[in-house]
Amino acid sequence: MSDINKSFLGSGWSFPPRFSKATDGVEMSQDEADIAESIFILLSTVPGERTMNPDYGCDLQSQVFESVNNTMKTNIKDIISRAILFFEPRVRLREVKVLEADGALNGRVNITIDYEIRGTNSRKNIVYPFYLTEGTDVDL
Repeated sequence: MSDINKSFLGSGWSFPPRFSKATDGVEMSQDEADIAESIFILLSTVPGERTMNPDYGCDLQSQVFESVNNTMKTNIKDIISRAILFFEPRVRLREVKVLEADGALNGRVNITIDYEIRGTNSRKNIVYPFYLTEGTDVDL
């Protein structure tokens, strides 16, 4: 499958932006990596944050002060499903899971997103850590 031309999946700046000494320019992400980074950007962007595209984003911040229960998990699944449906046409969402990691009581849940890339039918997933509290007293 590696020899199939997948340029139709797109390319863009890597996220977070990185610069290459070899090319004296910005490193680019392509194909599946570009899609994964695009989903991460979508989840990290609050609607209204982009001036020229105020509807773009995923309103996960509305869940920051909610208790970790089934209602909150369902709301997060719905928010993410809608955002991916409207803003990432290259993928077909398969499942969103909100998992209470050992950090849930410390202010973190892990969101697992399983998706299928429409152009290649390859299945991928990403884990997005969602922090429910401020970044003070973070273990490094």
